[in-house]
Parts: sequence; structure tokens; C-alpha cells
Amino acid sequence: MMSMNGTFSGSGGKEEDRTPTPIDEKRSTAPPGILRDPALLPARKLNTDIPHILPHERVFPIQIGQELFRLSGASISSDAPSYFSEFFGAQLRVAKENGDDPNAVRTLYIDRDPVTFKDISLHLQGYHVSPRDGSHFVKLFADAQFYSLPRLMSQLYEDRTFISIGNRDFQIPRDLFNDPGNSPNYFTLGFAVFFTTPNDLFPGLSREGLLRPPSIMPPAVSGRSADTFAELIHLLRGYPLHIKNETHRAELLRDCRYFHFKGLEQKIIRHHIGFNLSRQRSEITLRLEDVRQSGISVVGDPTASASETAGPGGLIGWVNYARPFVDDKSYDLILEIGDECTKIHLHTMRAEFFGEGKKRISRLFEVIATKLNLPTTQPLGLLMPSGGASSAPPSPGNTPISEDQVRIVLDRSSYVLLDENDHLSPGYIPSGTHSVSGGGYSISIEGSGSAGSSPESIAPVKKRRRGDMSGFGEESWIVRTGQWRLRVQNGRSGRRELGRNAKRMFLA
Repeated sequence: MMSMNGTFSGSGGKEEDRTPTPIDEKRSTAPPGILRDPALLPARKLNTDIPHILPHERVFPIQIGQELFRLSGASISSDAPSYFSEFFGAQLRVAKENGDDPNAVRTLYIDRDPVTFKDISLHLQGYHVSPRDGSHFVKLFADAQFYSLPRLMSQLYEDRTFISIGNRDFQIPRDLFNDPGNSPNYFTLGFAVFFTTPNDLFPGLSREGLLRPPSIMPPAVSGRSADTFAELIHLLRGYPLHIKNETHRAELLRDCRYFHFKGLEQKIIRHHIGFNLSRQRSEITLRLEDVRQSGISVVGDPTASASETAGPGGLIGWVNYARPFVDDKSYDLILEIGDECTKIHLHTMRAEFFGEGKKRISRLFEVIATKLNLPTTQPLGLLMPSGGASSAPPSPGNTPISEDQVRIVLDRSSYVLLDENDHLSPGYIPSGTHSVSGGGYSISIEGSGSAGSSPESIAPVKKRRRGDMSGFGEESWIVRTGQWRLRVQNGRSGRRELGRNAKRMFLA
């Protein structure tokens, strides 16, 4: 308890007599806020040690704009070496050398914003200062660099940065963009001054003779959706996000590509990873346009016997895929090809591609040939839309692993549906293929490419003996959406050949 005369009393109400110790006397005579006695060194360790760059008890005048600030040597030394410590330290050294009065210190005048310097003075006095908004952030950022305050620069560098997207301010931790595949990105490249190292702020400018730092605008991106960017930040922070529909997914992917969040893009693309019980293999389903070169590999089948791998038609392996920056292992690739760019010729069991799908398939085959260390016939365009420069048109036949029309197989695991009616018998499906129901991936095929062909005209084929292809003639099917496994095997001519196995097939 405290009595009215200011002394403390115990629980019994008796005043406690206490004789001042030498430490108390030293504590009472020392300037407020400054602990210099060696006996108090252990207590000093609990705080930030202040180097003795300037005399801690001295007061130094600094005029910023029209306002005069007086800071102790301890405050200035707390974030040094700086513009202030160098200015006043030089005066003290000259006065000592010339025998002048060391108390005659000139006022430092700087033509900067005194409002911003109030926050900087609070920082020097030991208070934590955080930016309030984007404008406040860039002012602190510029002046901390101009005054060469290493501790404040480091704090601002490690703190959140402010970015305006679609007229909405976002406070983003800098390490949020450090995930694999997400850096460098739009912000680290377009606003490099805010994402560089503390020792390399304002690259290209020398502090020697710099009258003032350049004018800086807060990072802002107009013309982009703030709601979409908020969802991307939500994902970057590790939270799950429910994708409402394909339109919503397309919006997320469009801004991922705009901001160069390549790792995040791989998480958002439409895919499915599952385990095939019949094959005892893990599989990943991806659209052709989402496949990237760095994720492709060719893996042998450990269950294949020596007879299955030897000679023409022998199995080399299956094309596998791992999403770059995301997957730590590869899966058997189930490739989805849509946009009605595939035509199946039943009499030859070959697939022909058209338009953009043909270009993408050709570049994919070139990449697979490179993975197999086969000589390429064209400069690698890989999977980029523009491709490589070549006089030959993009075609699977211009690659070392295929002809113009790609060999396909409809095996026992394939499923065929015609005109959205699940009425095809196993005898209808060519080459001994059996239709199966249940889970898996789909291949949708629409219509017939041959003149006059229609579901009614080919209905009697249901009774055709399995494996008899003679009745199909020149009939062909147009594939609306197909999903295929890619199999590499020895070709009959001695070269390796890439074939495609349908997992399930729906004919429309």
C-alpha cells in the first residue's frame, strides 16, 4: 500500500524503512532513460544496446522544414551510422582537434517533411513505428533511406508492404511471394525498389551528393479486380479456396498469369489426382493446354515382362507428369484434349489433329522426344503458343516419335458412349475393347466425320464380330473431349513410337 506521504507500507500497515543503496544513488543522479553504470549492465542487456557513437547525454538540434527537433545523442546513436551521427560526429571531432568549445554545435537543417520526421524521431526514441497506409509507407521508406537509418530501413524492408489493386489497399507480408514459382513476379520486377535488399535501395543512385531521394508512388495496379486479387492472397497464405465454376477458375488463372504467380497457377489449374486400382498406378488428369515442359517425364513400367518390352511394339514406358513447383512426385499422365480438334479413323485406328490442338500435340511430342534423348527435327517451341521457328508446319509427323496420324489403342479399360446413350455392346467397340462402367475419366466423341454417317446408319454394327474392322470402311469419329494415356513403345521401323490409350470413351 502507498501512504499519503508517498512511502510504501506492507500488508500490516507499517511503513517499511529502506536505506538507499549506492545503485539507487547512481540511478537517481543519472540522466533519465540512460543507463551507463557497469553495475547496471545486466539490466541493460534486457533492452537494445545503444552504441557510444555520440555522447548519450548531449542534445543535438535538427531542423526539418520549419520545425526544430532536439534529439539526444543516445537517440541518434540508437540507429547509426546515419546522416545525423556523421554530421554531428564530424563537428565534435573538428572542435576537439582545434581546441574549440565542444558545446558549440551547429543546427542541422534538412528541407524535408517534418510530419514524417515526427515518426522517425519516435523510432529513434525507441518506439515502434508502423506505416499506416501506402502513402505513409513510401514517405517513411524514402526518408529512412535518405537519412541512412539502417535499423529503420531493415524494419520497413521486413515489414508488410502496401499495394493498391483496383483502388483497394492490401497489406502484404514480403515473404508471401517467396514460395517456389511465385518469385520473381509482377511486384518484385515492376516495383523492385520495394522488394530489393536494404543495402541496395534506389538502385543506380549514389548517396554521395544526393540532395533528396526520388519521388515514389505507392505500388498500385489499376484495371485488375480487387476481389480476385484478395482470393489469390488468400490462397498464397495457405488457405483452401472453393472454386465456384470454370468461369471463376478462369478469372483466377488469368490474374495468376498477369502477376506471374506460376506456382499458384499450378495449384489452380483443373486437374485430378487419383489411384487406379486396376493398374495399381497413381494418375493425374490435365488439359493439354495446361501441360508444361518441366513437368514431363517418361517412366518405365516395372510390371512389364521382358517379352513385353522387347522387339517392335515393345513397351518403353508411360509419359508421367508432376506439376512444377507443386508436386514432389510424378504420376501417370491422363491427357485431356478438347475443342473438337481430334478425328479418329476407325479403319486405321489412328487419330488426326486439327488447329491449335495439332500445334500443341506436336510440341508436346517434341518435348517427349527430348526427354528420350532422341534427335529433334525442329527447333524446340516446347509448349509455348508461338512455338519454335521452323519451315515445316507443326505436325506430329515432324517429330521423331510419331507419324502425322497418331496411333491409338482402345483397350479393355476403355469405355465408349455414343450420342450420350450408354448402349454400345462390347461387340461394337473395335479391336476387342470392352466397355466398362464406374469411376474414371471420360472421352467424349461427337458425330461421324464421314459423309452420310449417323447413329442410325451404324446401329447394325452392334452385331459385328469383335475385332472385325472391315465393316467400318472409311468411317471416323470426331472427338469433342478426349482423355488419353501416352505410351512410348518400339516402332516397327526400329524407332520409338508414341501411342495413345483411351481410358474411357464416350461417343456422342
